[in-house]
Amino acid sequence: MKTDYPERYRILGLKIAYYRKRAGYTQEAFAEKIGRSNNFISQVEGVGTTKGVSLETLFKMAEVLGVPAGELLEEDQRGSIPPSK
Repeated sequence: MKTDYPERYRILGLKIAYYRKRAGYTQEAFAEKIGRSNNFISQVEGVGTTKGVSLETLFKMAEVLGVPAGELLEEDQRGSIPPSK
């Protein structure tokens, strides 16, 4: 996928992976919860990939992960993922 925002896709994927792991889901379990394939999650979370996510899927991801949808899109001052806890 051609994009003008590859860094934002990378950060989105890292945030999804971070919150997924924090919630205790494997990629397979998370994919099942949101009604998508494991391959889809792998592509979204993969560094160097620019897999788009519909708003419907983003809202479902946020709901399952227990975070506001905006949290997945918001960048901090450094444009990075949340710190490890």
